[in-house]
Amino acid sequence: MGTGVIDVPLSVLDLAPVAAGATASEALGHTTELARRTEELGYRRFWVAEHHNMPAIASSAPAVLLAHLAAHTTTIRLGSGGVMLPNHAPLVVAEQFGTLEALHPGRIDLGIGRAPGTDQRTALALRRTMEGLSAEGFPRELADLMNYFSGDDPGAITASPGLGQSPAVWLLGSSGFSAQLAGLLGLPFSFAHHFSSQHTLPALQLYRQSFRPSRWLTEPYAMVAVNVVCADTDERAEWLSGPAGLSFLKLRSGRPEPLASPDDAAGYPYTEIEREFVRQRRDGQAMGSPETVRRQLTELLARTGANELMLTTMVYDVADRVRSFELVAEKVVGGLSRGV
Repeated sequence: MGTGVIDVPLSVLDLAPVAAGATASEALGHTTELARRTEELGYRRFWVAEHHNMPAIASSAPAVLLAHLAAHTTTIRLGSGGVMLPNHAPLVVAEQFGTLEALHPGRIDLGIGRAPGTDQRTALALRRTMEGLSAEGFPRELADLMNYFSGDDPGAITASPGLGQSPAVWLLGSSGFSAQLAGLLGLPFSFAHHFSSQHTLPALQLYRQSFRPSRWLTEPYAMVAVNVVCADTDERAEWLSGPAGLSFLKLRSGRPEPLASPDDAAGYPYTEIEREFVRQRRDGQAMGSPETVRRQLTELLARTGANELMLTTMVYDVADRVRSFELVAEKVVGGLSRGV
């Protein structure tokens, strides 16, 4: 991996970012545009993430958005990165993704997360009960979901669509819990390096150590999600990355807002502590010119041994977002081959 050659599949994670002054409709239109373009470029899969009560993110209903994206693309795999299982009854998720798989056979991924993807008050509004919102209930709810697809535990309830129409199930994580569970179940695992970089290597090690061959996989398959902002120069990439850092800072301080412009982000009166918070968030990510991004992604692959990388690009203008993925495909990698 030290030669600067990136020879693993590349995929996309998109949050349908809502820019300041824009609407959710515009944000979802931009996500659709990005899905079409990344399909043309040869990215393997396009995932959208479930978040709630966040003004900067319009991907709160992944199944609905994925149906739209599938109708506007033809070959790229589409999936959730992820559906946050504590927010939903497993039967509902099975029927939603069974429907997607029935409509678009062989193109649907179901990435499952353990966190609610929001604050506890909003999670309670989604679920309407505290039951199922704790981590302890996650393995049981995941087993219920998988059984709806497989029929391994026959009962009075049949998921239709769902039974016999299973999407590809992944576990997502930002710590060791889901990594170990994915290994024990023999499922592919995607790690959220883009916001939990300090836990990446221990989680991947735990996943590989825990792995047991299954009907889905004979050996571990690990994907790493990473923030990428690629531009013609390092300086422009730095400028474009400002809004994402500010957005995360405001989210963590309990003041989520739509994505600021690069100019507004550059002019924000950061304290030294806030600047350090943003700087730490960028550690281990990939931001810069194509040469810089190639070096950073190559180093990430060398450290993690990932089978696949999933790139997420949170910038203000959709043209810059599209351009970043174009530069990665055309100049960082020199052309993508999606494979199977």
